[in-house]
Amino acid sequence: MFSTTTFDIKVTVSPEYDIKSSFPSENRFVFRYNITIENLSENPVVLLKRKWLIYDVGFGFTEVAGEGVIGLTPEINPGEQFKYFSNVVLRSGVGSMSGTYYCTNLLTKEALEIEIPKFNLMAEVLSN
Repeated sequence: MFSTTTFDIKVTVSPEYDIKSSFPSENRFVFRYNITIENLSENPVVLLKRKWLIYDVGFGFTEVAGEGVIGLTPEINPGEQFKYFSNVVLRSGVGSMSGTYYCTNLLTKEALEIEIPKFNLMAEVLSN
């Protein structure tokens, strides 16, 4: 598990290799990552955008950006959590991800860049 806190917003990531959806012989290694965003501040926030930097060993970096997460722009009140999961496909089976959530404090209207901690990805089939 990987975790970091920015502006009292805690982001925790738990990645796992999805062996059932992966096809190593076709250079298709699928990883699921579970995200928990916890609002430890005293103000409600809304998550508007995200940007990911995906590293695939031997294939380099890919940047992915877009509105919200999983089609939502969740509002997270003080003391509440928002949880979701998503997937990423690597061709090498080894890499990492990190990123940023772009949020707004709903009371002060302050723009917040919330760090998504860097986490490693390694297909279990390659670790033997």
